[in-house]
Amino acid sequence: MEKLMHISATPHVRSQMSTGRIMQIVLLSLVPASVFGVVHFGMQALYHMLVCMGTCVVTEFLYEAFADRPVRIWDCSSLVTGLLLALSLPVSAPLWVGALGSVFAILVIKMLFGGIGQNIVNPALGARCFLMLSFAGIMTNFSADGISGPTPLALLRAGEAVDPLDMLLGNTAGTIGETCVVALVFGAMLLLLFGIIDLRIPASYLISFSLFSVFFAGRGFDAVYLVSQLCGGGLMLGAWFMATDFVTSPITPRGKILYGVLLGILTGVFRIWGGSGEGVSYAILLGNLSVPLLEKITVPRAFGCRRGKR
Repeated sequence: MEKLMHISATPHVRSQMSTGRIMQIVLLSLVPASVFGVVHFGMQALYHMLVCMGTCVVTEFLYEAFADRPVRIWDCSSLVTGLLLALSLPVSAPLWVGALGSVFAILVIKMLFGGIGQNIVNPALGARCFLMLSFAGIMTNFSADGISGPTPLALLRAGEAVDPLDMLLGNTAGTIGETCVVALVFGAMLLLLFGIIDLRIPASYLISFSLFSVFFAGRGFDAVYLVSQLCGGGLMLGAWFMATDFVTSPITPRGKILYGVLLGILTGVFRIWGGSGEGVSYAILLGNLSVPLLEKITVPRAFGCRRGKR
């Protein structure tokens, strides 16, 4: 019995860094955006973070305890899911909305598919889309104390001008974690510095979206419009922190580039021709579902093998 082999799902990647350590660094990288969200929107933003993170941890613990499975809440993955979900919520949403989304993210999207490493879509994004479909009015209400009015992307769709500098510094309406691009980029640099994410995915995502906007948005190369699109609607949060999720993104080098290009095109389609100015969440979810196909067509050929032959 001691010689029995343990079988787990592919891919098998060796790393000197444990899952818990990786998740701790991701949490650290989200601190700048989280702190800015609290400063910008007030203590209600902090309450959302605490409720979402706490609900995710409790949900995972209860499921593993009642299902007689090893308790793995110490790897901090549920904390990352809860924090990402909280940063994707409008601060005006009731706290129970975040709690409900957290239960859905952990129970339905993560644990029922087998737990960490087995989910087919990003749990935080899946929960956000679930909340968007279930409570559209709540999820699109971005009014808060001292901050009201439409988001920059809504203004762009209406043909009005926006200030890209305000979007860079976070002086706009939006969800808790998407408004300050400077804070998000600073956190992303930490992920790159520690080697947690691969630059191929966010770079191909942002470049392909920029090119799509230039050719199909009907404005040509309008620098102000392009920067506003890049800085708005959670694109930076999604590109750096959600699209790069290890579990739901390709592992092959060419697959990562194709994946990023697909996300850029889908986001452009949703934003330019879709019913709303946002498209990042749905683009990444569809991209997650395409990962098995992208990996299949981009598997590196074994050295010495001819095409079409084993």
